[in-house]
Amino acid sequence: MTPSSSRTTALVTGASAGLGHEFAKQLAGQGHDLVLVARNASRLAEAAEDLRRRYGITAEVLPADLTDDDDVAAVVERLEDTQRPVGILVNNAGIGLLHNFEDNHAADEKKHLKLHAETSMVLTHAALKGMLERGEGRIINVASVAAFLPRGTYSAAKAWLVSFSRWANLAYRKRGIKVTAVCPGFTHTEFHDRMGMDKSVAPSWTWLRAERVVREGLADNEKGKAVSVPSRRYKVVAAVARVAPARLMAGPARKPK
Repeated sequence: MTPSSSRTTALVTGASAGLGHEFAKQLAGQGHDLVLVARNASRLAEAAEDLRRRYGITAEVLPADLTDDDDVAAVVERLEDTQRPVGILVNNAGIGLLHNFEDNHAADEKKHLKLHAETSMVLTHAALKGMLERGEGRIINVASVAAFLPRGTYSAAKAWLVSFSRWANLAYRKRGIKVTAVCPGFTHTEFHDRMGMDKSVAPSWTWLRAERVVREGLADNEKGKAVSVPSRRYKVVAAVARVAPARLMAGPARKPK
């Protein structure tokens, strides 16, 4: 393994669990140092210590609620630190809303949109300047196959993220920056449990493992692909969604446990 000073540093949001933790683990396994961002400081510290011990990398801890402007500003400051450059940004932090749009509080909808779209845009903007000056960088925006489906404001926010990533990859690819929207389907993480969703509404064959999602997403980003849809089954879903009537692609209704 190369000395720490010559490694690329990756900043991962939502890094204490789920896909974010899996991104951190696989990036550490590739020899990258880490900046881990999440709300839960104690879980973040435990994850950082485990990754340091297992992979011999450095792992900074930056507790932050990415729906809070001051906390977002702290992450922006870290991304803009020219003395400690970040070469890989993974915008993974996300939340889900269980109920229908009309039943949710507008404040919750605003927080949901802010986290998925605005915060990802702000952090990408912060990371880009240094990446462009160095002539290289990688940005992964964790979207969802829901971006191609009529699934409420979650789909709308993720569709924005896919469109943004496509544009950014086109705009900056020739300048050494690879931007990819990773669009998994149902994945075994804490995400659906935290939102209180009954996961039995989705058949067992629809569920992916986090390890596969991250492995394919990182590989597609390395290849310079603007959009990564892990697994053949969800590639088919995304392709069919482009031509099928919306009412057929809405999928099963969410329901509480």
